Amino acid sequence: MKNKSPYNPHSIKRISDYPDILTVQEASELLGVSTKTVYKLLREGQIEKKAVGRAFKIPKVNITDYLGIKPK
Repeated sequence: MKNKSPYNPHSIKRISDYPDILTVQEASELLGVSTKTVYKLLREGQIEKKAVGRAFKIPKVNITDYLGIKPK
């Protein structure tokens, strides 16, 4: 019997698999939300960011802080 889960266990990324500095696209993938939602969180100040030119860069630690994950 085949596993009907939509997730491929070989394609699931862990937080540690992401770079230390994330793009909006990477942050949306990590959080499982749209880029529009990430931009909203950034605009509202719920997640801190740095502007580099016209692009936003998000330190991964800011994502873990937002999620309430404490480093080991």
